[in-house]
Amino acid sequence: MAAKIEEEAVVIVGAGPSGIATAAYLHHLSIPYTILEREDCFASLWQKYSYDRVHLHLAKQFCQLPLIPIPANYSTYLSKDEFIQYLNDYVSSFEISPRYRRSVETASHDETVGKWRISARNLENDVVEDYWSRFLVVATGETCDPNIPNVAGSESFMGEVLHSTRYKNGKRFQRKNVLVVGSGNSGTEIALDLANNGAKTSIVVRSPIHILSRTMTYIGLVLLKYLPLKWVDCMLTMLSKIVYGDLTKYGIERPKEGPFALKVKYGKYPVIDAGTIDKIKSREIQVLPAIRSIKGNNVTFESEKEYTFDVIIFATGFKRSTNQWLKGDDYLLNEDGLPKPNFPNHWKGEKGLYCAGLARRGLYGAALDAESIARDIKAQL
Repeated sequence: MAAKIEEEAVVIVGAGPSGIATAAYLHHLSIPYTILEREDCFASLWQKYSYDRVHLHLAKQFCQLPLIPIPANYSTYLSKDEFIQYLNDYVSSFEISPRYRRSVETASHDETVGKWRISARNLENDVVEDYWSRFLVVATGETCDPNIPNVAGSESFMGEVLHSTRYKNGKRFQRKNVLVVGSGNSGTEIALDLANNGAKTSIVVRSPIHILSRTMTYIGLVLLKYLPLKWVDCMLTMLSKIVYGDLTKYGIERPKEGPFALKVKYGKYPVIDAGTIDKIKSREIQVLPAIRSIKGNNVTFESEKEYTFDVIIFATGFKRSTNQWLKGDDYLLNEDGLPKPNFPNHWKGEKGLYCAGLARRGLYGAALDAESIARDIKAQL
């Protein structure tokens, strides 16, 4: 039996930045809502599951949430502590009070009453609670469930294995042989942190990647307001070649498509270099191809070479579990939990279903989604 909970106009699933941004805009428009969060805090990825040295990779004007700008005295590229403080102030300003430790098990639309029924388990007392709402917002984020891929023989590895969400800093890995699997922004920055702390660091780079500096990225985002995407991509690729040179001799190739084209088409972000490339050029970080197999502490790569490691850190991204609990939606979200409709019409489904922060456009996209959703709901009430 499920406990009956009073209904609200809107239920938001997820209290990450996209969820609290939506809640803030609903509050701004005087629309009642309930926000459900399975963790014990908002923005848990930032507060609990991010490494110490993490910074926003984009300038703050591209990362602020609706209605309250990031303070002028904050760094251009916010540190972890600065961004969490901004989120704390944001939540307080809009009196956002999520129901924590609620894990949504099912959400389905009841045609007889025209409302969504959301069943969530209260992880504190193991009681299932029923929430009813006219509108449902999926704000569980792109970074929902940590993903560690299956690698042949991984069960035989005798060292330490962890996902990037469990990594804090490199201090305890000094003088250890550490393999970072994944060459996105998290993987490259963790590799840099490990090298800076005296670890013998290697990183797996399986596919071509774009390397940009913060300045290049900023210039590109500004130019996109005035120039076609393909022109901006050509300019950024040329700048990257001038600044970083030919990286193929270090095991890194550039994609044929431009950095922003890849992001728009596939959600693949360029790597914003924080110093990793210098470490690779000085051979303090070794670049390796894809893993073929693991036997004990020995890892064999596609190059046929074999190396021994004490630690493997998987910076291999996330999966989304939306399709396990969201029932009856064949329009808005695909099996991977990402929108089927293309941007900018990705946020609205049918029967009062919405999604926020899933367009693979970062915090800027989440802010746009929050305002669009809240205004659309307001127009229907």
